[in-house]
Amino acid sequence: MFEKQIYLEGVDPLEFYGVNNTKIDLIKTYFPKLNIVSRGNQLIIQGDEKESEAFEKKFHLLLDHYHQFNVLSVDTIEQVMNNDLNQIETGIDREVLLHGNSGKPIRAKTPNQRVLVEESKTSDLVFAIGPAGTGKTYTAIALAVRALKNREIKRIILSRPAVEAGERLGFLPGDLKEKIDPYLQPLYDALQDMIPAKKLEEFMKDGIIQIAPLAFMRGRTLSDAYVILDEAQNTTLNQLKMFLTRMGMNAKFIITGDETQIDLPSVHQSGLVQAKKILRNIKDISFVQFDTRDIVRHRLVRDIVNAYDQHYQKELARKEEFKKDKNNKK
Repeated sequence: MFEKQIYLEGVDPLEFYGVNNTKIDLIKTYFPKLNIVSRGNQLIIQGDEKESEAFEKKFHLLLDHYHQFNVLSVDTIEQVMNNDLNQIETGIDREVLLHGNSGKPIRAKTPNQRVLVEESKTSDLVFAIGPAGTGKTYTAIALAVRALKNREIKRIILSRPAVEAGERLGFLPGDLKEKIDPYLQPLYDALQDMIPAKKLEEFMKDGIIQIAPLAFMRGRTLSDAYVILDEAQNTTLNQLKMFLTRMGMNAKFIITGDETQIDLPSVHQSGLVQAKKILRNIKDISFVQFDTRDIVRHRLVRDIVNAYDQHYQKELARKEEFKKDKNNKK
């Protein structure tokens, strides 16, 4: 008797097999001549060799669908088993970047998020700059996860400078990892939205997805990778230069930051602010400027950002007026 084993890597058995194995039992009904046994992430098929090959072909279509959408419905199983693949294809929304957990569609929602998506197609280095809540980092990570799923790159590398308002690493409890993880949590949050927990755990264990502070980037060459530097306003000129010069072959870099939330000591200038001046005229480097129209958080966030912008403008005007009066008195 012919026997074949299929391993389901990065698959949530409960989602794929269904509660009480309802989905796998449905699949079995289409192949009554085969003995199909599911054991965790392993599937054992016994029976006629040609029938087994037909089953394997259909089963891999289901796996491909699951890996793309992170969900497998009874309707999809029936469509695949009945060769109605065109119905699945025509139902795909081309504006969706990828499907997150439970099949949640993730797409560019605002004008400048869509600009970021378009610029990433033609530029290997993109700066996404603008206020909090505009989805800069989330969209960038979605682009990276999509590229990984499409096998355009081999790994995703996400980084942040370990600089925050009012605290220093040395005063936080725990070892180095425990000190650093809170700074990187927003990156984990986005990934957990887009990749099932089991698969994300495997990716991170295998180094396919890496999350590390900016200081850990020195000396590396980042090839075949989608690389995102978040909170770049908190880098110095030399730090940002160091990071940008890590770019290897077949690499995409997206740098995100908010110039109004610089937490560096006053003796340091922001590397992001300087990069806008230094790199602006280099071909194939794109700058996407987000604004309050792109804010996708609570409606009050837009009002808060606008209020602070008005405050800063008044303060700047007041300082300029003070400087002018001082010069006139001289």
